[in-house]
Amino acid sequence: MFHFVHNSLHWGTKVKESQVLSTIISARRRRVEEMRASVPLDRLRQAAELRSDFRDFATALSGEALSVIAEIKKASPSRGLLRSDFRPREISESYQQAGASAISVLTEEDFFQGAIEDMKAVRGAVGLPVLRKDFILDEYQVYESVAAGADAFLLIVAALEDKDLKHFLRLSERLRVTALVEVHVVEELDRAIGAGAQIIGVNNRNLNNLEVSLDTSFRLREKIPSTCLAVSESGIKTGRDLDSLAKAGYNAVLIGEHLMLSDDPGEELSRLLKSAPTIKMAGA
Repeated sequence: MFHFVHNSLHWGTKVKESQVLSTIISARRRRVEEMRASVPLDRLRQAAELRSDFRDFATALSGEALSVIAEIKKASPSRGLLRSDFRPREISESYQQAGASAISVLTEEDFFQGAIEDMKAVRGAVGLPVLRKDFILDEYQVYESVAAGADAFLLIVAALEDKDLKHFLRLSERLRVTALVEVHVVEELDRAIGAGAQIIGVNNRNLNNLEVSLDTSFRLREKIPSTCLAVSESGIKTGRDLDSLAKAGYNAVLIGEHLMLSDDPGEELSRLLKSAPTIKMAGA
């Protein structure tokens, strides 16, 4: 049995390893229905369609050298509370100063203790593109993301049927935001490519048992088309990791837990960037 942390029910709820992702998805669907009853879809759709203040997430990751998406999250299913002194605005400002190219913000409430208000606060604090990191399962969440100021949002292939994946990708284009499409195995990568993904994130963390291996990124990189931007996510801790992923052909990396567990996330990001000469520092 896997010791799974779930803050809105009971800290320490036991969940079978194979059920981790499905448990999160079930909780997320319930949340979406609650939100739909509180804020009508039409209101979000109107706000999303009227928005014009976009920052180009894809361009931020398109430099010649490796770019860094620095992540903000308060907790995780595998580690529980990551940071009791949680100040999203201040952390995002320190990331920007350290040289991040974009900021990722966890907004899932039940298992990561996130909030969409955290993303709004970050968007107002920095000038970088902001990614909404969540379990997007319904078009309601797509409109919500755009209306709240996201410049990009995550789509997890393992959590979606092909028809929904394609629909959300088309919707992102219409709303002028970017979708980061996340995969973990070859079959998911094939589905992402078939759906038309332009930015593919390889999650080194298995979402069913939460085990992490950078070998996942190295194994899948050669199968990602050259027309797509490639992002390696999770388990990145050292300058050597950054250099290895850059040499493997990745355009960007997403670093979260390692930074959030450090005494000073911004300072730790700066240290990592300086320890790996292949890294692109935003604004440099």
